[in-house]
This record gives sequence, C-alpha cells and structure tokens, in this order.
Amino acid sequence: MPYETTHLILIFNEKKLDLIKISPVLNAFEIAKRISFQKQKNYTRFIVRLSIAATAISVAAILLTLSIVNGFQQAVSNKVYAFWGQIRIGSVSGAPLEMNKNLEHELYAIKAVESITPFLNQSTVLSYEQDIEGVVAKGMTANAASPFIIKGRAVQSVNDSLSNEVVLSDQLANRLNITLNANIRLYFLNAGDVQQRKLKVVGIYHSGIDDYDKQFILVDIKLLQQLSNNFNRIEGYSVQLKKGANIEQINTQIQHKMPANWVATTIQNYYPQIFDWIGVQTVNRNVTISILLVIAIVNLLTCLFILMLERVPMIGTLTALGASQNFIRQIFLYQASFICWMGIALGTFLGLGLSLLQKHFGWIQMDESAYFIKTLPIAMDGFQIASVILGTAIICYISFLIPTLWIKKIAPAKAIKFD
Repeated sequence: MPYETTHLILIFNEKKLDLIKISPVLNAFEIAKRISFQKQKNYTRFIVRLSIAATAISVAAILLTLSIVNGFQQAVSNKVYAFWGQIRIGSVSGAPLEMNKNLEHELYAIKAVESITPFLNQSTVLSYEQDIEGVVAKGMTANAASPFIIKGRAVQSVNDSLSNEVVLSDQLANRLNITLNANIRLYFLNAGDVQQRKLKVVGIYHSGIDDYDKQFILVDIKLLQQLSNNFNRIEGYSVQLKKGANIEQINTQIQHKMPANWVATTIQNYYPQIFDWIGVQTVNRNVTISILLVIAIVNLLTCLFILMLERVPMIGTLTALGASQNFIRQIFLYQASFICWMGIALGTFLGLGLSLLQKHFGWIQMDESAYFIKTLPIAMDGFQIASVILGTAIICYISFLIPTLWIKKIAPAKAIKFD
C-alpha cells in the first residue's frame, strides 16, 4: 500500500482524522515531498527531473537572451556616443557657427552633462608616398581624449598652439601602409584654392564601425579653423552625458537654452539607420522570450497532467478517506513548487554563470564588419533578472493550477480500481 494511504489510514484508526483539516499544509507537503523525491527509480522521479531540467533550460535561455541583447545594444550605442556624443548641437540650416563660451557655461550647469566638445568637419585628400585617399578631417580640441585609440596617443598641443598631428584609423593605416610617426599630407580645397598641410601620425584608432574607420581622421580643430582664417568657427558641439541620463529629457533642456537658429538633436536622429537596427533587436528578443515561455508552459502542463494520471489511484483513495479537493490540489501544487523553484534556481545559476564566463573571457567572437563588435557583449540587469525569476514563478503556478481542476472529475470508486 502506498505511503500516503497508510499514513492517512493510521490517522483515521487513531481517531485523528481532523488532523488533516487542522494541519493540511504539513500533510500535503510531506506527501508531495515523498512522491517527488523517492530514492527508488520510478516514472514519477524521471518526469520530475525532466520537468526541472526543462524549466531550468527555459530560464537560462531567457536570461542569456536578455544579457546578450542588452550587451549588444549598449556596446553599439556606446560606440556611436563615444564618437559623436549623445546630443549634437548645430545650426538649423547647417551653416557654420561661432564658438559661444556663455552657452558652454550654461550647458555645464546641467548636472547630467559630462563634457561639451566643439567640432568641425572638412573633406580632404590624404596623401602618403604614392597613395591618396579621400577622407573627412574631424577637427577636435587638442589634448581632448580621443575615442578608440589602440596605438600611440591623441592629438596634443603645447600652450594651446596649433598642433600638426593626426590620428588615423587602423583601416586607413593598413590600406595605405602608414605607420606611427609617419608624415602624411592633407590637401584642402578652400575658396577655389588647394591648401596643403603636413601632419605627423601620432595615433591609430579602431572603432569597429566601418563607415567611421574608412572615412574619418582626427586633427586639431585649429588646423581647420586656420584654413578659413576664423579661429572661432565650428560646425557644432558634441555633448557627452553622464551614465544613466535621460537623453530625450536632457536634449529638451538644452534646446531651451539654444540661441536663435541653433538646434540640439539627439544622435539617434542623426544616425537613424544604426539605432533602428539596434531597436530591431528588442523585437527579436521579445519574440524569442515569448517562444521560450510557450514551450515552458506546455512542458509544465504536460508534466503535471502525467503526474496526476499516474497518481489517479492515490487521488481516489484520498477522496474515499475524506480528503478535500483542496487538500489533494495542495499536494500537486507542492509537487509543482519543487519543480518550479528547483528549475528556476538551476536555470538562474546556469544563465548567469554562462553570462559571466562570456563577459570575463569573451570566448564567443562575432563578425565585426557586420555587427560593429568583435566579442559578443554581455550586460546583466538586476531588475530584469528579478523579473524573470518572479515572472517564471507566476507563470508556473498559473500553469499548474489548470491541471488540478481535473481532480474534481475523478470518481473514487473508479479511481481506486484504475489501472
């Protein structure tokens, strides 16, 4: 005779049948634990372990999906932000502007603003030995930090004087066989005249964004201003914000401080193709997670139905002995709880463990020319992790409640002789 039935019969013989009603949680829990973790091999033990494994795989896959998509979106966005800032200030018509120190002071008063850098772009022809290449010279303030430097250093000047130094991308340097400390020539077309400048290569950068690496070189902004005989001329300002700042909100604050015919625009609006592509990853993430959840729900429903079918004689015996449907339902809900929480715990450990391994060792590599990043990035969010754990638990319990509604349809007389 099964343990559960013997236990209840002993209680009945000792005239303690009311113990079921007084302490149903203890009895239901003990029965669920016994039938779920029996040491001898049986069908129930196999189904329970299979369900735990399936739940764990679903949770781990969801956590990995979130970590990978978060990391990818942040990595690509940060590359664009590092090159241009989160907000770009320019003229409404695209005409050149004049540096405005008063405006800079006003913008620095906004707590979320980290730095404000004037910039000036101009097309030029780069010449080295017998090779030439059409590029865009991006003028930046000398001694300012340059992004993505992998060799050498950024452009520097002494006593705020004009610097004849340049930073190239590794793509340009490799294509033209230019090395550090080599001298190159730039040819500018200015007011119908061609002007030449000789510059020393002091740094090599690599952003991983092909459109930037093959197009931009970094020079002192004064070099470009000198060509127009106007050392206050700029194309605009790049505004870097502090981590976690609301870009749209800060952009609105900055716009309110703009002079006439000046406009502040988020970098997403300058490069919509990149950020639209980044946004598509959110759709892919949601579709993947939805599929995983559907698979997990079907698995859990099937699992509990099978477990209940195997325990039909036990259900009939308990019903015949006076156990309520709620008591029987509690047994299976406790059994489902073991599956749910063991699966969540194992899946969380597996998902976060694999994420941490990739984050620290970077074993998975990507095609940088297609994805802008070389190593698969990982970014874990505590709120998302907690949401996955809590959301999975809620879905599990809702899924487990559906099969237990079938209990009331089991007739004790037929169930006891069920084979």
